[in-house]
Amino acid sequence: MSSSWSITASANPPRAAFLDYPLGHTAGQPNELAQQIEIATAALQLVETATEPGQIHVLPHQWPTPWKAKARELSDKRSERFDTPQYERADDERAAAAT
Repeated sequence: MSSSWSITASANPPRAAFLDYPLGHTAGQPNELAQQIEIATAALQLVETATEPGQIHVLPHQWPTPWKAKARELSDKRSERFDTPQYERADDERAAAAT
């Protein structure tokens, strides 16, 4: 099950169910048990019905409100990323260098 087409396609799984929902909601909308069961059932049916290796089956469900534009507006509030290791304490850096 996936909600990221490009990641799924690059992983080339034997079969996949794609749901065009926000990341983190691959199994359906919160508190929508009937929908979640329907999505899980459709994904499991691919074990029997997917006939081609790498097939990505698009599930027909639609998120109830437009979400992609809002998701693109979100900013990344994580700390800065570095290409080199970062250490909290000098002792940590010395210990890493010693190994």
